[in-house]
Amino acid sequence: MTTWFDLTQPTEMDLLVGTYDLTGYVKYCRTVPTRTVFELLAGYFDFTGGIIADAGGRFVKAIGDHGLTAFQAENADWGVQAHLDVQKRGNTWLKENDYPGHARIGLSLGSVTCGPLGAPGQAHFDIIGSNVNIAITMDTEGFAMTPAVFRALEPETRKLFKKHTPPITYIAQTDKHQT
Repeated sequence: MTTWFDLTQPTEMDLLVGTYDLTGYVKYCRTVPTRTVFELLAGYFDFTGGIIADAGGRFVKAIGDHGLTAFQAENADWGVQAHLDVQKRGNTWLKENDYPGHARIGLSLGSVTCGPLGAPGQAHFDIIGSNVNIAITMDTEGFAMTPAVFRALEPETRKLFKKHTPPITYIAQTDKHQT
């Protein structure tokens, strides 16, 4: 059976894009052997990637301590619930494995291009687009999502979150607005 992530050609689609990384990672890497870091991340991504897969999503890849995930847009609620589980159960796993930090999670929903990407014979499923960048750069020490993700949630799931408006700043009239 072919699934949405078994594409053979680049395809544009709407996905819930999730990213997560670990606080204190750079400092941790300075204090333990690289083999210890590798084994920690291998176990962590095996554990959290399983949570994502069990909920119907795809663990796309790891880059250092960053994990990239995807869910079909119509399953955004499942995806958010899975990422909450990744945070809760993953943070417990990290603590049990003597990691001093916790996971930060960012979620975005919208158009991406996905499909096989990589060297000949080594291509793997990947996702590219501004929604990936938005998820990666969400400013949070915990769990954050875009308004598009929030709007896609079931009413009961929405009750788990509150609106956060960043502090207002003032810039010079001649400065361009940062977006």
